[in-house]
Amino acid sequence: MEQIRQTIENWSLLAGISEQMAVFAADAVLVIVALLLSWLAYAVCHHLVVPLTVRLTEKTQVEWDDVLLNEHTLGKACMIVPAIVAWMFIPHIFYRFPMVETTLERLTAIYITIASTKLAITIVESIKMLDSDRRTARHQYLHTFCGVLKIIVIFLSAIAIVAIVIDRSPLTLLAGLGATSAVLMLVFKDAISGLVAGVRLTSNDMLHKGDWITVEKAGINGIVEDITLTTVKVRNYDNTTLTITPQTLVEDSFQNWNTMQEGEGRRVTRRVYFDFRFIRHIDDAIRQRLRDRGYVAKGLLEEIDMGNDTVNLTLFRTYAERYLARHADVNADMIYMVRQHEATPTGLPVEFYFFLHEKQWKSYEEKMAAILEHFYAAIPDFGLSIYQRDVAEQIQHFLH
Repeated sequence: MEQIRQTIENWSLLAGISEQMAVFAADAVLVIVALLLSWLAYAVCHHLVVPLTVRLTEKTQVEWDDVLLNEHTLGKACMIVPAIVAWMFIPHIFYRFPMVETTLERLTAIYITIASTKLAITIVESIKMLDSDRRTARHQYLHTFCGVLKIIVIFLSAIAIVAIVIDRSPLTLLAGLGATSAVLMLVFKDAISGLVAGVRLTSNDMLHKGDWITVEKAGINGIVEDITLTTVKVRNYDNTTLTITPQTLVEDSFQNWNTMQEGEGRRVTRRVYFDFRFIRHIDDAIRQRLRDRGYVAKGLLEEIDMGNDTVNLTLFRTYAERYLARHADVNADMIYMVRQHEATPTGLPVEFYFFLHEKQWKSYEEKMAAILEHFYAAIPDFGLSIYQRDVAEQIQHFLH
């Protein structure tokens, strides 16, 4: 580099330029050369090294190199190369101007630090894409670890930039952070709490990306789209997006429907309130109506000839359970029953409890409705009636 400088100065003197102007001319030429070499280094990396690396990674069978050595990550790395080339030329060009040399070196070092930080964050974001389509505990741990790693990278970058500005060793600044640990704990309180809560969620296998959760207190009922250190993002079924902290999910209760979706059936529980005035022993009219309707012929009801002690509600519950046991959409291997609850002033509650094979929301609702509507239509055949307030009762209730 010094030989190039001397050659330029000699040529300038031979051209009749003064000695002082010859020095400035040499510096200007070297600056142009440094800029050209920096641009050339960037062009080689961006137009030659990056495409070649991407093609090589596409030919390999492993997945991690496609994620980490993608075009976006390599592009961030290319931004560092010209700054390094320029940083190497600065001492040789501006050694006669210590103030300018120091300023440019610090500015270049700060740029390299910032560019390196962006590269590191891009690599961390790329790591999060590994197994991103799987709802495994390993991926959740990796996601949480990447969030912590980003905070560490940004923190170390800030320390390095401050050290460059004040011309101190970064280790000296890190050693002096013990006195400010309380302030750091306060600044990163949410991140630390989120980290602990996220580890508890994943270690106990409580939540994964893609799970359907319900948090009634927060109005959340939808699919988990993302889990970070400080937030869990959920897309509700009305296409609104809500966020909640992992700590809230750990401290409060939430409902995860993932086990239902992976299980053998989805539960149905519905209560119907029967009018007490219609509950009675069966008579010949009820028996004949049940025969005419085909309940006996279908093998769903043999108890109508057991005498006059049979109660119509008991007969209906027996019929309902046998109907559920034979229905193709009902999982008869899981528990199913038709049971009474404690009597109320608005009728006797009878609950239908069973599981459907179908778990998709729309199909599940349709098949559940079809079964219950069949029961509603069959209730009058047993001489029963669903409790409904008549007009007189409604007026009396309103007056009281």
